[in-house]
Amino acid sequence: MELYVNNLFEYLDRNHYVGLYSAAKFYGAGHQQIQKEYVLHDKAPLLTISKNAIHIDFFTVSNWPKKNVVSRKGDAGMFKISSPCLTAVDLIYHQTKIGGLNRMLSVLEELTEEMKLADAKDLLSWYSQKSVLQRLGFLLDEINPGSEIANLIYEHLKLKKFYPVLLSPRSSEKAGAVENRWKVDVNIKMESDL
Repeated sequence: MELYVNNLFEYLDRNHYVGLYSAAKFYGAGHQQIQKEYVLHDKAPLLTISKNAIHIDFFTVSNWPKKNVVSRKGDAGMFKISSPCLTAVDLIYHQTKIGGLNRMLSVLEELTEEMKLADAKDLLSWYSQKSVLQRLGFLLDEINPGSEIANLIYEHLKLKKFYPVLLSPRSSEKAGAVENRWKVDVNIKMESDL
């Protein structure tokens, strides 16, 4: 995909980056082989491309990243990809469109090994989705209790008001009483493949 994605988006005159499961596999978190590629972009929605062995899903991003998009060298030159922290929040934000939380849990576990404090600080400097940060912090605590990045996220959230959220968002359900610092209502049974 990196062979043509830059050319396509230069032609379309749009910001873009390779993300979600496609980015995760570049960080060694490709435990489950994906059948699709994922590209996030700004401006109007694009239709999915599905032709022979090529399957690309496009996601429109309304709050374009100010940081956390990095350039990476591929076979055909440079391409843009989400950093490990941006990949993690994108996976959580888009979980209902990409197979649900349990599908991405093992990928997130592997991705945490690549997440760095500086990357998390950059993310917190511009990222505005508090509910996604709550879910990420909760999952980081579950994966690695005492995680430095989880503590950094919590200190960031403490400066703002944040309210109970469902771990797996559902339109017909509201968050109930919670007993964790993240105010995350665990409404699904978490099952990782690892």
